[in-house]
Amino acid sequence: MDKLLIRGGRALHGEVLVSGAKNAALPELCAALLTADPVTLLNVPQLQDVATMLTLIRNMGVAAERSADGTVRIDASALSTPEAPYELVKTMRASVLALGPLLARFGEATVSLPGGCAIGSRPVDQHIKGLTAMGAEILVEHGYMIARLPAGRTRLTGARITTDMVTVTGTENFLMAATLAEGETVLENAAQEPEISDLAEMLIAMGAKIEGHGTSRIRIQGVERLHGATHRVVADRIEAGTFLCAVAATGGEALLRHGRADHLDAVIEKLREAGVQVQAEADGIRVKSAGAAQLRAQGFRTTEYPGFPTDMQAQFMALNVVAQGTATVTETIFENRFMHVDELVRLGARIQTDGKVAVIEGLGSASARLSGATVMATDLRASASLVIAGLVADGETVVDRIYHLDRGYDCMEAKLRGLGADIERAA
Repeated sequence: MDKLLIRGGRALHGEVLVSGAKNAALPELCAALLTADPVTLLNVPQLQDVATMLTLIRNMGVAAERSADGTVRIDASALSTPEAPYELVKTMRASVLALGPLLARFGEATVSLPGGCAIGSRPVDQHIKGLTAMGAEILVEHGYMIARLPAGRTRLTGARITTDMVTVTGTENFLMAATLAEGETVLENAAQEPEISDLAEMLIAMGAKIEGHGTSRIRIQGVERLHGATHRVVADRIEAGTFLCAVAATGGEALLRHGRADHLDAVIEKLREAGVQVQAEADGIRVKSAGAAQLRAQGFRTTEYPGFPTDMQAQFMALNVVAQGTATVTETIFENRFMHVDELVRLGARIQTDGKVAVIEGLGSASARLSGATVMATDLRASASLVIAGLVADGETVVDRIYHLDRGYDCMEAKLRGLGADIERAA
């Protein structure tokens, strides 16, 4: 099992290329199932979750060709098995995104209840509620969602869907399904993440009629068929945010090429309040930091976009650990997303948790420093927080179980080495 060996204490300098967004690429691979025409995606990241999704759609009979430059060509004209089996999707939550496209195009789908990181409950009841409102009949049995159209129906029917909470994958599923539904669908309480807007732009390029993406109300006028298109996956804001926190914690200056500052307003605001210089540039984000000694710990509360993202909570906590002062972090999205805390404490962090609240006493105000140790990654973003902490810690840090990291970061250790970090992968 691979691990990362990190010898901390080096400032980060230079340029790093931000990869395409995992959370855009996965639904967009599923969106290609909506048409029998070829679809080309550019800037697709080299991630384990992407590889799993490609395996999944190939298992359905889809031709999917991947190039080293991040181009993926998909031809779903011969799709013969509208099914996502458990053995292929047990590690990946995004498998549920196959449900809407398969049901919309073929009138049936069998999709395993999804897995993924163990960060808390992420129920599929909202997906079932919305697709049922569009006329689908869905049973959940033996660990699968079995969906079909009623006898005599060939298309889903447009509907007004109001979810009980903001759900990103739910919004994406409904958005894709509605493109081929009969009539108009209105999504109320829709998620507003940039990845959803990017998916909508891809669908529009394929012939869909969509308005309001990027807001809490999206309108989709269904069409009879979609055609092929070429689409470039948006840059990964969470990867960019992770590198912002890494440079902030270690000190140094870097340009995150292709990073989108306008997708990270809440994170950048907190970084600036912490004493970090962050500037949007024509082709990226420039960050400059004097390092931990000059950082001020910042409290925040995770919430839906455009608020502070739960996917950046762990990374910013690693920054708070080495900053001056005390900060309170409240996690409102997932109930089990403080698993990185015990591992940060192994490195010398001072953190107390009570339910959804963590109080971090920064080390910057004392003579204490983080000290390298062996730690274990517990989920995707926890992995990144441990890497950031290891980059600052004295001595060597070993981050074990980094298969979590590979699910969402494209060549992270190589990119960090390019910025001057002393980091390597070992078996």
